[in-house]
Amino acid sequence: MKSYYKLCVLIALVGSGYTSPIAPPSGETRESIAENYLTKLYGLKKQSSSDAEKRVTSSMSQRLKEMQQFFRLKVTGKLDDETLDVMRKPRCGVPDVAAYSVFQGDYKWKKHNLTYRIENYTPDMSVAEVDDSIKRALQVWADVTPLRFTRLHRGTADIMISFAVGDHQDGYPFDGPDGFLAHAFPPFEGLGGDAHFDDDETFFYRSPEGEGSLISKSLQFVPMHKIKICCIHIPTYSSGYNLFLVAAHEFGHSLGLEHSQDPGALMFPTYVYRDIDTFVLPHDDVSGIQSLYGPNPDVNPKDPKPKPPVTPNKCDPKLVLDAVTLLRGELMFFKASFFWRSYPQSATVEQHLIKAFWPEIPDHVDAAFESPLEDKVFIIKGEKVWALYGYDMVQGYPKSLSIFSLPEKVKKIDAVLYDVTSYKILFFVDNQIYSYNEEQRTMEEGYPKPVKDVFPEMKGKVTAAIQYKGFNYLFSGPIMFEFGAHDNKLLRVLNNNYFLPC
Repeated sequence: MKSYYKLCVLIALVGSGYTSPIAPPSGETRESIAENYLTKLYGLKKQSSSDAEKRVTSSMSQRLKEMQQFFRLKVTGKLDDETLDVMRKPRCGVPDVAAYSVFQGDYKWKKHNLTYRIENYTPDMSVAEVDDSIKRALQVWADVTPLRFTRLHRGTADIMISFAVGDHQDGYPFDGPDGFLAHAFPPFEGLGGDAHFDDDETFFYRSPEGEGSLISKSLQFVPMHKIKICCIHIPTYSSGYNLFLVAAHEFGHSLGLEHSQDPGALMFPTYVYRDIDTFVLPHDDVSGIQSLYGPNPDVNPKDPKPKPPVTPNKCDPKLVLDAVTLLRGELMFFKASFFWRSYPQSATVEQHLIKAFWPEIPDHVDAAFESPLEDKVFIIKGEKVWALYGYDMVQGYPKSLSIFSLPEKVKKIDAVLYDVTSYKILFFVDNQIYSYNEEQRTMEEGYPKPVKDVFPEMKGKVTAAIQYKGFNYLFSGPIMFEFGAHDNKLLRVLNNNYFLPC
């Protein structure tokens, strides 16, 4: 009989929408939501005795303060609406600790040469496709460490890999479609390192069949003796999950890593479909695994490898945004593979991978703007335009940049500014501006004009732009210029953190 200490289980519960808080079960009160949240995530101890009522109230208040401080909310110790909104948001259930951690205790392999064995296969994919997905998922970690993986076809390997349904005799039964996706044990004797995948889920090899809608799934943290069940919020294609991505995440646990708080990390508790052909292990994951095993000693300095992507930091004074737009009252800031969203109901700014919300939209967008006339947000990269209706992709896109009557010579847009009073769309291209009248659907005569003729005191290349609350904001690198929306008079020169406070 194999013994085990901890198990990381990916649990997925279907939600109503990936941008909305999880609705509490019918009949659940505000207080019960808070108690459940704080018990699982902030160590609140349940006490049923009436004599302990005062101690329970005091303890909950203290845990509320800790939670409010963590999320940079107003620290009151009271269950206000903003605090409750944060509690209802989809999230990983791992307690709010350091940004990167490994399993408590010394959970890592004492050797660098590890074996793995695939015990059986899913009918969703061919044998060759499963073999390749597993091999590449392990190679992700071998590329940055001294770890080397050898496949066995019989006997017991360090990492035993299997597909199972329901009760598969490890104490943690799967519960059918959209339930437990997979689980993996950290390194130790017995079950340590083993990874199990729920065969009631649909796994795919390269890409899902069609571009299905996204499903919101959320998880929670449940401590059971010395066993930890950690869970995640998973937006994904309704047609299934990419086995390589799921397996690479699970093997991180098999090697000793826990979840990361970095939203760009592979070990962040959220499944996001990424381009697996160009996938590079993010910097946070590299740092985490190398803290356990060190770097890969076989790297050839003359053989350049893609640099591990780093999650952009909104507090970076040198941050240069790719695009800024409104979306029905929300401010959205795009940078590389990420975007931040800021909305009036929240005192915090959320950061997400673009593909966590819109797998179809490319990274490193050029420009974005909201059209109140069409109630759409347009995302531009190169000569292609994508459109959002709320948070939903609009069918029929991407379309050509020519839909805005721009001349054929325009191949790239630097920024877009939408004037809500005139329905004019200003396209910034190098040091010139093109003006498109959206209401009349024509390019205005007399354009293009030099930027300095429209915004006389503007200095530097415009890299992003937005009209917000009666002011025009033009970004040039890490600097932002505030102009009056009616006269284009320069009012202030600000830093990016005016909208993205640290």
